[in-house]
Amino acid sequence: VCGAKNMKPGDRVPTAVVGGELPGGFKIAKRNMRGVESQGMMCSPKELGLGDDHDGLMILSPDAPIGADAKEYLGLDDVVLEIEVTPNRGDWACMLGVARELAAAFGTKHREPELGLKEGATSVANLSSVTIEAPDLCPRYIGRVIRGVKIGPSPEWLVRRLTAAGQRSINNVVDVTNYVMLETGQPLHAFDLNKLAEKRIVVRQARPGETIKTIDQETRKLDPEMLIIADAAAPVAVAGVMGGYDSEVGDGTTDIFLESAYFHPPSVRKTSRSLGLISESSQRFQRGADPERALYAAH
Repeated sequence: VCGAKNMKPGDRVPTAVVGGELPGGFKIAKRNMRGVESQGMMCSPKELGLGDDHDGLMILSPDAPIGADAKEYLGLDDVVLEIEVTPNRGDWACMLGVARELAAAFGTKHREPELGLKEGATSVANLSSVTIEAPDLCPRYIGRVIRGVKIGPSPEWLVRRLTAAGQRSINNVVDVTNYVMLETGQPLHAFDLNKLAEKRIVVRQARPGETIKTIDQETRKLDPEMLIIADAAAPVAVAGVMGGYDSEVGDGTTDIFLESAYFHPPSVRKTSRSLGLISESSQRFQRGADPERALYAAH
């Protein structure tokens, strides 16, 4: 018996039966719901520890095998190797870096995914622009415009891989930037293009008195030594550390400005420490990302 409203007859959903236990120690037992005995619980992504979505059930593929073990079907029984990355080996903080290291250790070849990039006929210069005012702190900044996107949940395989890597699923656009970061070691950031003033990017140091509301909805005071990403009017991200709340990708996003850049490691380290902000991207940038990897990751 379930009160979710996003399901229809024939849907296949992960179900915890009597005697089962969900993350957090929640044990499943027979329960009376409005006078009807319920023999288990159909689950949302949040109840399975696979995300924050608690608005409805996790609807699986129509060909999901009925009666299969959900742990196996959702890839939650995967083997995960934990690697301790020392500060001098930032190249290990990604799948391709570990593969390259193992290839060297075992004397074998390593293979990188082939890219098939398809560009539209419109020049990106007609849609946006990038101005770098602090080249010493940001010697490389790549921007791509992707139009006509539809924000929604990520496919199950992507959610499974992010979960195995200790990350939670947010939406398809944010998830794929995180996935590419885990794969290549290059952090990416997606801005909602239509939320950027004049639809352009300026890489500069903060001005006296400037603040930014980061995606964790905290308003932070910026120091003039800090490198920021701004639009034509105000800061929209703390470079290499965290994006801004006012320009983040949301349900209404249709056009994206994708950032792939190289930031000066000591600058990111100092900014991260000053703001008390530690993120997946700051940990990689402050160790020293590969400037030659930025274009590959953007592609």
